[in-house]
Order: sequence, then structure tokens, then C-alpha cells
Amino acid sequence: MLLDEAPVEALEQLVEEARGTGADAARLEELRETSYLALQLRTVLRERRRRESELAALYATAGDLISIRAPQRVLQAIARRARELLDADTAYLTLIDEEAGDTYMRVTDGMVTPDFGRVRLPLGVGLGGLVAQTATPYFTSDYLNDDRFDHAGRIDEVVQAEDIRAILGVPLKLGDEVIGVLFAANRHSRPFTPDEVNLLSSLAAHAAIAIENARLFDRSQRALEELAASTAVVRAHSDAVERAAAVHERLTDIVLQGGSLDDVARAVAEVLGGTVTVLDPNGRPVAGGRDEVPVTQAALTEAWEAGRTISDERDGDRGWVTPVAAGADPLGALALRGRDRLDDADLRTFERAAQSIALLLLHERATAEAELRLRGELLEDLLSGVDRVPEVTTRRTRLLGVDLERPHTVQVASVPGHDRRSLLAAAARIAEDRGGLAAERHGAVVLLVPAGDDLDGLATAVGRPVTCGVAVATGLEQLPAAYEEADRCRRALVALGRDGEVARAADLGVFALLFNRLGREELERFVVATIGPVLDHDEARGTELTATLEAYFDAGGNLVRAAEALHVHVNTLYQRGERIARLLSPSWREPDEALQLHLALQVRRLQAALGE
Repeated sequence: MLLDEAPVEALEQLVEEARGTGADAARLEELRETSYLALQLRTVLRERRRRESELAALYATAGDLISIRAPQRVLQAIARRARELLDADTAYLTLIDEEAGDTYMRVTDGMVTPDFGRVRLPLGVGLGGLVAQTATPYFTSDYLNDDRFDHAGRIDEVVQAEDIRAILGVPLKLGDEVIGVLFAANRHSRPFTPDEVNLLSSLAAHAAIAIENARLFDRSQRALEELAASTAVVRAHSDAVERAAAVHERLTDIVLQGGSLDDVARAVAEVLGGTVTVLDPNGRPVAGGRDEVPVTQAALTEAWEAGRTISDERDGDRGWVTPVAAGADPLGALALRGRDRLDDADLRTFERAAQSIALLLLHERATAEAELRLRGELLEDLLSGVDRVPEVTTRRTRLLGVDLERPHTVQVASVPGHDRRSLLAAAARIAEDRGGLAAERHGAVVLLVPAGDDLDGLATAVGRPVTCGVAVATGLEQLPAAYEEADRCRRALVALGRDGEVARAADLGVFALLFNRLGREELERFVVATIGPVLDHDEARGTELTATLEAYFDAGGNLVRAAEALHVHVNTLYQRGERIARLLSPSWREPDEALQLHLALQVRRLQAALGE
């Protein structure tokens, strides 16, 4: 009957059947004792089968946990297995937050309210907090009415909202360290047997190991991924360094072998792609793609001011510009268009190309300065009359490609704002192109070129107005005098307020005639006789009558404009005019007298400018 797993009623019926057949008392007692032993054996067998089932399930659970690598999936599997093994309504797991000093809900299984998953429980509070603090399993058949636990905080609210009654919690331990708590709970009151406590504790022991293994595996995976990423970065950096080194070596060879700016621009374009253009300090293309300025003026200015590479977008096309400089001295810029982005290696290549261009430009500048110095020294000797041995002078000039037997123009020039450096560079380029000489002398730039009609070349080259006096000389002997005439003409233009003009002595009209026909003393007597009383009055009393006359004539006789130029009221100008009339003549504004006054003032101004 045991083998056939007969029910308990069948064993009891066996005793009744023996009594009905007239069995004696000894036989009936033997049957009762045998039935009792059979029932005990049946209970033991059933318990063993249950334990075997639980152990098999626990073994299967351990195997499942070991096979799972992702930490979140491990925790979810633990909660699900706990619920299945204890036939519980819900299961959940909390972990200890060592920094905050509390526990927080990590996973749930079977919960219906979202607030339960957001619970944080201080150590010692509630059943779970007590388990985490004491590392001891605790259970209750009716948590909300169990006075053994500290019911502080929101834990009771979420437990009540979830309608949980019976709770069993066991610690998750790694050695002696508690890392969390595993729970099984029911929505009806029920006790938990020691076997259930042991079963959940066994699951917790496997679970703690699985959690730690998953953590270590995840950490190892991240470490491997970081190592792989670092290796990729190192490999990419190494490749970039090798590529940049090869480009740098190529650029160095170009510089050392006397290559040109076009050679550098072509090499950079081959490496980076796109169009590469070299710009001068004014932002104009000088090498590479020269058709148009490849970047905006704003980007170019920002690159020079910041001293670094700047990206630039124009018409939906992205470009790049980096300054070319020697220390704080801007030499130009290098522009790239046709690349949407530059990585670190490309950026280094681009900026190293700018350094190579700077070396080429410095070499060109040094060569040009040496050439300019040589030409300047020769021009200085020619204008000052040094080295009057014709054969030596002829040989020196011809070595530099200058033929002084032809008529030459001597141009003495200056730029408003005193930008002599760019003016001298422009003059040197013109001299080299036309077989002439250029130098700086006494604060102005002197250009000696074969005579021609192009007298605006300097202004065109500089890109702004140039004040220039011009004279013509044929042969060595005429050069000093021609220089003096051109320089006097330039200073006269400045004194007459005609900055930015180019003129010969003949272009000065009556002023040239006066200075050529009259001596210094005669001109001085003319000035004194004409405006002497006004000059004496200003010197004696510190007045500004002379300046008033100049402003009046400069304004074309317009009193309002003259008053504005002097920053005085018109009434003040009237009063000064009356004083001038008393000093000179009541008719000083009449055309004949006004002409004399204006001419005397201009002669006085020219005398001051020319130092006579």
C-alpha cells in the first residue's frame, strides 16, 4: 500500500476490515501499530521528496544564477526564484548603500504599486533594516501589527498600499559582510517554517555569490572595453603621430631644399585634401589657390588675435585658417577649405605647415632685407655724392641691374600715419621689378626707377594714398639735386594740406615759382610786410589771429566753417576780424589784399615745413 502511495483512509479501513472479520485483540493492535508506523514512514518519505524537490530547485537556481552575467538580470532572477521556491505572492531585494548608510530597493517581483520600488530604508528600521543591521533572518506573519519592528518612515505606507501581511527577510552575505536583504512576502497572514527560512537563506547565499560574480564580470567587461578603447586611442594616436611626423619631414625637406610657398601649399593639400592657400599680412592670396580669399575677414582677424586655428563657415562650406607668425610678428596666414572637420592629427599637420611657411617667409624676408640693404646703401651713396669714381659706381649699379645712363625718376614718398615699413616693402618690390633702387632716408622712402608715366605705382602697391614728390635725373651728377627737389616737393605737399597727392615741382604752381625765383631774404621780407603786424600781435599778446586768418582762407571765406574749425563762436570770429582790420587794413577781405595775405600765409607755412 505504501509502494502504491495508498491514502491514509485505506490504512484505517484495513484495521476496520480486520475487526469485521473477527480478528482478536492482539491482531488488531498489531495492525494499528503497523498502520501508525506506515503513516510515519509516509510522512518521512514525503518530507524527503519535498526536500529533494527544493534542493533540485535550489541547484537549478544556482546554475541559472551562475550563467547570468549582467548584474540587473542576476538580481531579477534572484527575486523571481525566491518567489517561486517559497510560493510567495511577491519577492524583492534591497542592497546596502555604504555612502548613504541605508538600504535601497533594487528589484521587485510581483509588486503592483510603483512607490514600492523607490523605497529607501535606514539600517535598523523595519524588518529589512533590522536584517541588514543584525545580519540575521527575520519573519512575521502580520508585519503592520508586529511591534518588534521600528515602523518609522514611509515603509508602512508602501507596505499597506501593496497589501502585504507576511514577510520573510534573510541577509545577503559575502563572508561577514552584509550586502543586502532578500525578501519573500504574502498578501495574507501566514507563518514561515524553519525549512522555508533555511531555503531562502540558502538561495540568498547563492545569490550573494552570483551578485558578486556578476559585479566582477561586469567590472572586468568594462575594464576590457576601456582597455580596448584605450588601445584604439593609442593606436590611432600612434598612427597620427607617424603620419604627422612623415608630413613634418616632408615639409622640412621642402624648406631645406629651397622649395617655394606653392610647394608647401601643394604638399599640405595632398595630405589634408581640400584647397590650401597662403595669405599675406593683408589677407591677400600669395600662394596655393590664389583665385579668391578663402576665408572671411572676421575669421582671419580672430585667428591673428587669438594666435590659433579658427574654423570659418561661408555659404555652407566650412574652412579653417591658422596664423603664420614669427613670435608676435604676423607674417600671414594659412587657409584650408573643403574639410568639414579636422581631427587632432590633421590640426597638428595644418599648424606645422604654418610653421614651415613661417620659416620660408623669414628666409625670404632675410634675403629681401639683405638685398634691400645692399640696394639702399648704394642709393644712399648715390644721393649723398659718396663714391664719385664713375667706373666703380657704374660697376656697382650694373651688378644690381640698374642702368643710370637712362633717365630716372626720383620719388620721395611718405604715407599719412607713418606706415613706412609697408611702403618700403612696396618700393623694394617695384625697384626689383623695374631695375631700380629703394631705401629709407630721413624719415621718408626713396624710390629710383627708370623714367616713365607710372607715378601711382606706390599707392597701388600699398593700397592707400601716398604723398610723393617726383623729380627726374639723367646721370650720376644730377641725382643729389633731383632728390632734394623731390623731397622739397613732398614736404610742400604736406605743408599745403595736400597729403596723398603725387606732384612734381611744376605742379606746385606759384609756390614753386616763388621758391625758385626769390631768395630766402626776399620771401621773408614779403611775409613781414604783408602779415607782420598780425605775427607781432600774436607773439606779444598770445593771441591766435594768424591761425584765424589761416582758418578763414582754408574755409574759402566762410565764417561759419572757419569758426567750427577753430572751435569758437562766430561772434568771436567777427571780433578777431575787426582786430585784424585794425592791424592790417579795413579792406583785408577784398580780393587783391586777400590774395596777398593768403599767399604770405602759405609762404610762411612752406618755410616752416621746408626749414627755411
